[in-house]
Amino acid sequence: MPARETWAVLYGHIRPHRWVIALAAVFTLIGAATGLAQPLAAKALVDRLGDDESIAGMLVLLTLLVVLGTVIEALGAYLLERTAESVVLAARRRLVGRLLRLRVPEVERTQPGDLMSRVTSDTTLLRSVATESLVGAVTGALTLVATIVLMGLMEPVLLLVTLGVMALIGGATGLVMPRIARASKAAQEAVGAISTVLERSFGAFRTIKASGAEAREQAVVDAAARDAWRHGVQAAKWRALAWSSVGFAVQVSFLAVLGVGGARVASGATDVGTLIAFLLFLFYLIDPVSRLVEAVSQYQVGAAAVARISEAERLATEPVGTRPAGAPEPEAALGPGAAAAPESEAAAAPGAGPAATPDGAGPKPAATGGDAPDLPEAPATVTFEAVTFRYRDDLPYVHHGVDFHLPSGGLTAFVGPSGAGKTTVFGLIERFYEATGGRVLVDGRCVREWPLEALRASIGYVEQDAPVLSGTLRDNLLFAHPHATDAALRAVLARTRLDALVDRLPEGLETVVGHRGSKLSGGERQRVAIARALLRRPRLLLLDEATSQLDAVNEMALRDTVAEAARETTVLVVAHRLSTVTLADRIVVLDAGRVRAVGTHEELVAADPLYGELAAAQLLATAPPAAS
Repeated sequence: MPARETWAVLYGHIRPHRWVIALAAVFTLIGAATGLAQPLAAKALVDRLGDDESIAGMLVLLTLLVVLGTVIEALGAYLLERTAESVVLAARRRLVGRLLRLRVPEVERTQPGDLMSRVTSDTTLLRSVATESLVGAVTGALTLVATIVLMGLMEPVLLLVTLGVMALIGGATGLVMPRIARASKAAQEAVGAISTVLERSFGAFRTIKASGAEAREQAVVDAAARDAWRHGVQAAKWRALAWSSVGFAVQVSFLAVLGVGGARVASGATDVGTLIAFLLFLFYLIDPVSRLVEAVSQYQVGAAAVARISEAERLATEPVGTRPAGAPEPEAALGPGAAAAPESEAAAAPGAGPAATPDGAGPKPAATGGDAPDLPEAPATVTFEAVTFRYRDDLPYVHHGVDFHLPSGGLTAFVGPSGAGKTTVFGLIERFYEATGGRVLVDGRCVREWPLEALRASIGYVEQDAPVLSGTLRDNLLFAHPHATDAALRAVLARTRLDALVDRLPEGLETVVGHRGSKLSGGERQRVAIARALLRRPRLLLLDEATSQLDAVNEMALRDTVAEAARETTVLVVAHRLSTVTLADRIVVLDAGRVRAVGTHEELVAADPLYGELAAAQLLATAPPAAS
């Protein structure tokens, strides 16, 4: 990343705090000024000693300068530290907000562990470069200039000796800085690799144990950790060299000044007080030079962090708060039937109908405001028009011109061989992916024209693996509709047969379900996911193999629940079980990315050979064993 762009990004982070940083810089400069006054006071003290004058006043002045400088610099340091923490907080909030809105394909192309590393470790590195490095560079440079001016006014010959020595050593130090930058960036990338490996391991923890792969996974983490250690040591080595060069330059300068200055005192060209003051100034140079070296070193490390953060911020995100031209401004909020979507967003879809009551007891009139039309609450329609799709340009097409129309309400099942593109249909409806060609319409309107929040607020979605988040059971059930009433929650628990589970759990709905729902069975996790979707009272319900892990009793109960939901909303299911398919009002048979046939179970058994084979295989798989 070019230095100009890096500084532009850094300024964007510190801009809200620029006045506080400026105040801290002023305090630092005042502290530096008190330090510069100390050698002059020391010279005056030595001169008074030579003239047999009282030194009490000068001692008091020196003491005041030391105390005042310490207090002011401490206040400036506190302001910088506090501002640095604020910069990190703002950077993390901004980055997390962006990462959570990434497009699904971007997340699938990126390692989650590396993204987490950018939020945690990379933003931490902004602390120094965004405040201490900037202020250190400014104050260090000003203090260095002031010190050199005073030294030049006091003894120009000795100043030339000092600058000559420091220039030689400073040039060598400058060659080290690019190495620090390269090693720091490599170390940060290695830390991201550690996070990626650990995220993978904990995501498949039981599989690792069942496979006896703990040692192999540890070896992978060890390799990543050793890589981070190696690059970190390299960066530390070059930083140590840069730091030690400062002390070395001062020490060599001291010896040179002492030799040349002693000769000048002996020749009468200067006096002892001037030589002592000059030597004090020389040691005082350590502070501004150290600040400059530290600032440049921190910049090298911070620039690598800024580059990684900027890379994450350039990842494509979904639109937020978009509204089609001409859509009315929001004037009222929806009820639980549309998950609190803004009225103007939901109103954009045609087909207004009765709204659900908060407790799920029955319909109520849709809220309106001003001249806005009634909000759509009727079950949604779904249409695919010659839809083609592939996940990436270098991958084959998943859909090859998919066409179908699903009317409002009822249950539609999608069946077909693995890889036929069934789950992809749901991803295109939710706009997790954009169709490569053709159109996907909900309520007769292309999903690209829908405000994204309004579209998803109308949809309930249960994924294949039915994810359950860490937290309590209540947290998970209310995740998609946090303002649902207790009455609605109890009703959904009964419909999904989770009420018995809640009664059995030690803390009921407040029971912590563990990482990814580890304290629940597979079937319980599926029922929680279904209950979460039903509680939202969506206009369109997408169930992707939602009953695959249920036992026969609970599957029958959920079949009734799905059938009941299909009377109130449009339900789409991806199913392999014949028991689910036979309930459908219509079945869409997909094969190799195309719609092969659409019809009822009886029609397709008679008319479509592929569906007949799938149905026959399911009948054989689910048939009871013959009596021996």
